[in-house]
Amino acid sequence: GNWNPSPGRGSCFSGGGGQRGRPQSSMSEQLGPGTLRPPGGSDDDEVFLPVANDTSPSVTFLQELPSYRSILRRRTSAGGTQDRRQNNHGFARPPAGEKRNLVEGTGVESEAVVRPIREYALSIPEKRRLRDIQEANVKDLSGWDQWKQTRNKSWKKFLDETKELSSYLELWRNDIRSIEGKFGTGIKSYFSFLRFLVLLNFIIFVLMFSFITLPSTISHYGVLNSSYVKVLPKGIEPQCRIYTISGTKGLVYFYTYIIDLLSGTGFLEMTSLFYGYYTIDMVQFSGIKYNVPLAYLLTTLVYLSLSLIWIVKRSVEGFKQNLVREEDQFQSYCNKIFAGWDFCITDLNVSRRKHSSLQYELKTDLEEERLRQKKAGRTTEEKLRIYCLRLFLNIFVLALLSVCFYSIYRATIYSQENISNDSSKMTFEGNLLVQYLPSIVITLANFIAPLFFSYIIRLEEYSPAFEIRLTLMRCVFVRLANIGVLLFSLGNRIVCANKTCEACGYNYKLYPCWESRVGQEMYKLMIFDFIIIFAVAVFVDFPRKLLVTYCSYKPIQWCGLQEFGIPENVLEIVYGQTICWIGTFYSPVLPAIATVKYFIVFYIKKISLMHTCRPSKRPVRASSSNFFFLVVLLIGLILAFIPLGLSMTYIRSSKACGPFVNFNRSWDVVPHTIRGFPTALQNVLNGIASEAFAVPFFMVICLIMFYFIALAGAHKRVVDQLREQLVMESRDKVFLIRKLTEAQKHG
Repeated sequence: GNWNPSPGRGSCFSGGGGQRGRPQSSMSEQLGPGTLRPPGGSDDDEVFLPVANDTSPSVTFLQELPSYRSILRRRTSAGGTQDRRQNNHGFARPPAGEKRNLVEGTGVESEAVVRPIREYALSIPEKRRLRDIQEANVKDLSGWDQWKQTRNKSWKKFLDETKELSSYLELWRNDIRSIEGKFGTGIKSYFSFLRFLVLLNFIIFVLMFSFITLPSTISHYGVLNSSYVKVLPKGIEPQCRIYTISGTKGLVYFYTYIIDLLSGTGFLEMTSLFYGYYTIDMVQFSGIKYNVPLAYLLTTLVYLSLSLIWIVKRSVEGFKQNLVREEDQFQSYCNKIFAGWDFCITDLNVSRRKHSSLQYELKTDLEEERLRQKKAGRTTEEKLRIYCLRLFLNIFVLALLSVCFYSIYRATIYSQENISNDSSKMTFEGNLLVQYLPSIVITLANFIAPLFFSYIIRLEEYSPAFEIRLTLMRCVFVRLANIGVLLFSLGNRIVCANKTCEACGYNYKLYPCWESRVGQEMYKLMIFDFIIIFAVAVFVDFPRKLLVTYCSYKPIQWCGLQEFGIPENVLEIVYGQTICWIGTFYSPVLPAIATVKYFIVFYIKKISLMHTCRPSKRPVRASSSNFFFLVVLLIGLILAFIPLGLSMTYIRSSKACGPFVNFNRSWDVVPHTIRGFPTALQNVLNGIASEAFAVPFFMVICLIMFYFIALAGAHKRVVDQLREQLVMESRDKVFLIRKLTEAQKHG
C-alpha cells in the first residue's frame, strides 16, 4: 500500500494509495474514472483502479493481479463506477471525536490507556520506547486526567490479580488440567461442564436454603427470638385437610427405614426435604414479618431465571466460537492439517489417539464429500427410494417412542395404585420394586431406544456429521420426554374429572399432599439415576476391564474396553439436572442432593476414564462440544418450565400441606400481595401488566430484534468480504511468485 503513482494515475490498493500533499479538491479530478467503491463498502473502502488509457508497464503488470481482475468484474457488473468524495484521500478516517495519535515508527496508538503495552506485537526496544512516549504524554495531561489514568491502571491490575488468585481456588483445577493433558480438550470440556453443574446446583441450594428452609426451621425452634404463624385454612372442606403419614407409628421393621430413605416416604415425608413441611404463613424476627408463601414462589422463579441467564451467557460464548469456525471444506482441511493438533497433550498413547482422531476427521470429510457427490448424482427413482425408506424408518422411530411412553405411563399408574400406605402389607422387595417401577422403566427406555437409533441411522444414508447430530437429538428427546410422560401420568391422576375431585379441586383421597408426592417421584429418579451410574462403573466397566486385560479369548478382545462417549455421558447428567430443576419446587433440599451426587459422579467418571474405559474414537472439539452441552441443558431447562408453570397457575394447590393452602393456586399469592401495596404502586403494577403497556413493549422489543438481525447481517457481509479478500491475497501471492520465477528463468 506504499506505491504512490504519478499524477493522473490511480492506485490498485485499498486505502493505501492517493496523492499526498495534493489539494483535496483536485483528488476526484485526478482519479476520475479510476475509482471504485466495493459493493456494500463505505467511502473509506474505495479502491483505486488504473485509468483505461494508462499503458505504464507497472500498472499493466498490476492489472494482471487476480484481485484487480475480480474488482474490475465487480465494477462492470455494477454498471459503472461511483465518484469519489472530494474530502477523501484513500485513508480510513477515525470515527468522529476519536483521537488516533500514532507513535512514530510503530503504528501504535499513544493515547492514554488504550491497551497494555505487552499486548502489542512489538519488539522489546520498541515497547520501551512506546512506554517512554506514553509517560511523557501523561505529564501533559491535567491532574484530573492523570488521576483517572492512574485509577484505571490500578483497577485493571487489581482485577488481573484477583482473577489470577481465584483461578487457584477453582474447583478441581489440577484434576481437570491433568485430564486435559492426557486426553485433550474434548474430554476436558465434559468435566468442566460437570463442574459447572456442581456450582449451579450449589447456588440453587444456597438460595432455597437461605430464603425458605432456614427461616422455617429457625421459626420452628424459636431461634433468634423468632416465631411463626401456622396457615389457618379458610372455607375449605374438612376432608381436604386430612393428611396423615402412616407407617411411622407402632412397631416398624428395620427395612422400612431403608425403603423410606430410598423413596422419601415415612419419616422423611414430613421433614424439610419436601413441600409438605412448609405449612407456615408468616415468620416473625423481632417484629419483622417474613412472608413465606411469597418467598417460596419468588425463590423458585429466581433460581429458574438465574439458571437461564447463566446458561444463555455461556452458550453465547460457545456460539461465537462456532460461528467463527464455520468454514468451507478447503478451510476445514487446512485447519485440520496445520492447526488440528492439541498441544495440551503430553501422554504418548494419547498423542497416538489424537493422530488417529485427526485421521478419522479427514476420512469423515472425504466420506461427506463422497456422499455429497452421490447425492448430487441421484436419479429420481433413487431419491424416491431413499425418501420412502427414511419415512418408514421415522415411522418406526415414532412407534418405538410410543411404546416407551406408553410403558412409562402404565408403570406410573400401576405404581401409584399399588403403593401400600402400610408397609407391613408388602415384602421389602415387592414394596421397593413398586416404588421404583417408573424409574426402572424410564432407565430401560433410556438404554434400549439409543441402541435402535444407532442401528437405524446407518440405513438412512446421511452424512457422518449429521448422523451424530440426529442420533443425539433423538436420544435427548427420549430422555427428556420420558420425564414429561411421567409428570403427565401423575398430573392425570392428580387432576381427575370425576366427582372425587369436586370438593378440593384435585384427587385428595389418593394425594392429600400431591406436591410432596411429585417431590418423592423426583427424589426417587435422582437416587436411582445415581445408583445406575455407580453400578455401571463398578459392576460393568471394572469387570470388563479385568476380562479384556487378563483374558485372551477372541470375542472378549473384540469387544474391548468400554468407550467413554462424551455426548452419552453429557445426556446422562443433563437428564439428572432436568429432574433437579423440576423437583426443587416440590423438594427444596433436592439441589443439595444433586450437588453431592455430581461431586461423587466427577470422581466416578474420572476413575472410570483413567482405569476402566478408553476415549472415544470419534473426535470432539472443545468449542463445539461446550456449545452442544449447553444447548441440550437449555432444552432441559425449557422442559422444566412447562410442568412448573402448570402447577403454579393451573393445578389447585393442596389444602392439607404447604404454604399455599389459603390460595387456590400458587400464583395467587402475587396478586394477594400486590393488593396490600399503596394505591399508586398498585396502579403502576397494574399498568405494567395491562395490554396498554404490553403492546408497545412488544413492538419495541421487535424493533430491537430487527435491528440486531440487520446488524448481524451486516457483520456477516463484512466477514464474507474479509474471507474473499484473504482468498484474493493468497491468489495474488501465487501470481507474484509465478511471475518472479518466470523472470528469474528469463534472466
